[in-house]
Amino acid sequence: MTKDQSLTRPLTRRRALLAGAVAAGAAGTAGIAGVIATLAGEEPVRPALPATGPQPHRALKPSTYRLEPLTGYGPPRVAPRRPLVRHRPFLRVSGRGRTIVLTFDDGPDARYTPHILDTLRDYDVRAMFFVCGEMVAENKDLVARMADEGHVVGNHTWSHPLLTRLSRARIRAEMERTCDIVEETYGERPAWFRAPYGAWNRATFQLGAELGMEPLAWTVDTLDWMSPGTRTIIHRVEHGAAPGVVVLSHDAGGDRSQSVLALRTYLPELLDSGYFVTVPERKYT
Repeated sequence: MTKDQSLTRPLTRRRALLAGAVAAGAAGTAGIAGVIATLAGEEPVRPALPATGPQPHRALKPSTYRLEPLTGYGPPRVAPRRPLVRHRPFLRVSGRGRTIVLTFDDGPDARYTPHILDTLRDYDVRAMFFVCGEMVAENKDLVARMADEGHVVGNHTWSHPLLTRLSRARIRAEMERTCDIVEETYGERPAWFRAPYGAWNRATFQLGAELGMEPLAWTVDTLDWMSPGTRTIIHRVEHGAAPGVVVLSHDAGGDRSQSVLALRTYLPELLDSGYFVTVPERKYT
C-alpha cells in the first residue's frame, strides 16, 4: 500500500476513537495553557477555529445560578420548621432574670387598643396581642402600628368561637383565615395561637402546629372582662407577678376602660420592681 493510499484509507472504528482522543487532548492542553497564560498576565493563545467556520452560538438556558449573585455572606436559607404538636399550651415563658409577658386578647378595638399602645410606647416595652380576624378587618391600621412598634401579634381565631364545639374543618378555617389577614396587615404570619376561652382540644393543637403556630395560654388572669374595678386588676397583676409569668388582659370585647387605666399604673410599678417586660420566642427554632 502506497503512502497516498494510506492517507485516503477509510478510518476504522479504532482509528476514529484514537483520532478523537488525540483531538480532545490537544484541546484540553490548549485550554490549560490559556489559563496559565492569563494568570501570568500574558495574552492566552486561542485555539484556531475548525476549518468549517465558527460553530453556531447556543443560547444558555436561564438558571438560578446565573440569575442570582454569588455571595458567601449569611447563613443558608432553610425552610421554617413546623412546631411540634403539643398536648398542652405554654403557661409560662423562660428567660433570664425577672421576665414577664403582657398579653391582650380579642382586639384590636379603635376605642381601647390605641391607648394601650400609647402606654406601652411611653415605657418602651413590647407586648403580645392575640387578635381576632374580624376585628383586624375593621382596624388594619392598628395591626400595622403593632408591627411598627415591635409588638407580637398572635392568632385568636376569626370570630372567637368555642372551638371544642366546631368541626375540624371549621376550626381550621377560623385559624387559617386569621393567619392570612395577620400576614396581610402585620407583614408575617402569626407564630403563636391562643384558643378562645382557653378551650383546647387535640384538633386545635394539631391544626395550630400545621399552620406554624405554638399554643400559648396564661399564668395570671386579670378577669378584666368582668369589669372588677381598676384597683382589682392592678392587684391581680402585682400579686401574681413572678419570673416567666404570662398576664392575660383584654383590649376589646366590651368596655375595656378599666384595663386601660390599670395598665397605666401596674406597668411602671412592674418596671420599678425590676421586672423586664418581654415577648416569648418560639420553642422549636
